[in-house]
Amino acid sequence: MQSYWMLMTETDTAVELREVPVPQAGPGQLLVRMRAASLNRGEFVVGHGLHGKAGSWKAIGGEGAGEVVATGAGVQGWRPGDRVMGRCAGAFSEYALIDVAEAIAVPPGLSWEEASAIPLTFLVAFDMLVLQGRLKAGEWLLVNGVSSGVGVACLQLGKVLGGKVAGTSGSAAKLAALEPLGLDAGLPTRAADFAAAVLELSGQHGADLIVNTVGGTVFAENIRAAAFEARLATVGYVDGVLHADLDLGALHAKRLTLFGVSNKLRTKAQRAAAVPRFTAEVMPHIAAGRIRPQIDRVCDFARLQEAKARMEAGEHIGKIVLRMPAAA
Repeated sequence: MQSYWMLMTETDTAVELREVPVPQAGPGQLLVRMRAASLNRGEFVVGHGLHGKAGSWKAIGGEGAGEVVATGAGVQGWRPGDRVMGRCAGAFSEYALIDVAEAIAVPPGLSWEEASAIPLTFLVAFDMLVLQGRLKAGEWLLVNGVSSGVGVACLQLGKVLGGKVAGTSGSAAKLAALEPLGLDAGLPTRAADFAAAVLELSGQHGADLIVNTVGGTVFAENIRAAAFEARLATVGYVDGVLHADLDLGALHAKRLTLFGVSNKLRTKAQRAAAVPRFTAEVMPHIAAGRIRPQIDRVCDFARLQEAKARMEAGEHIGKIVLRMPAAA
């Protein structure tokens, strides 16, 4: 089968298409004929360490959707032909293995491309907004880099939870494109200069939950934009800035909660623990069409480099999806 592999060094990445054997489903695993897989910027960002130490080749792709073709020992509730989506290693391949604990049934009416854009991105959003962020109806959610894949997922999930959503982006056109998804306030800036606007639009209350997909350049400004008892999530650092000033006076007086969102150091069981609750609480919104994954572009399998370049240039709004080759 065809499979994309990547070499990450301390300063760059290289992608290679290989011919490798089809994997075999082990205990508790599904062998899936992949139909679509979506790109996530974090796996291509030097320093995130999502593929282990620099200098080694790894099969890439972190989420996708397809048809079950075989089940491993001990698997119940799944059979060949079932439509499934999930987080998995090596999703940019014709076949991949999905652990049963990560497997989510694809609702009727959802395309392969849409299904592939859900598992990783929306589970990250669920972690930030629900499990750790505790967003309540009527609260203000601020998303730095709201046009990214995770940013759009946070916007969509935040709205079905009853939140009011503000988002930053360097492109006013991108912000305008997100208004139909419910963006309450778009802040066209890449600079750390948005706190005053957040306070003004919230009646000097500030943001109750802040999602930082950008990095250290906006951290201090997020502290300034935070409401009393606000929660601040850090999920990425595409700006490459891993250090920032922390106003301890504001942290103390405002009773702020700071937390990170990463699966880098978690066990498989820890990563999968939220899947049942996500399936019960978020998938009904997706099945009913209240949340529809925002697809920026669908690229053919052979054009991964083009898709990667578009993502790294920051041209996308939502998810870029890779369509797998047609079944032989």
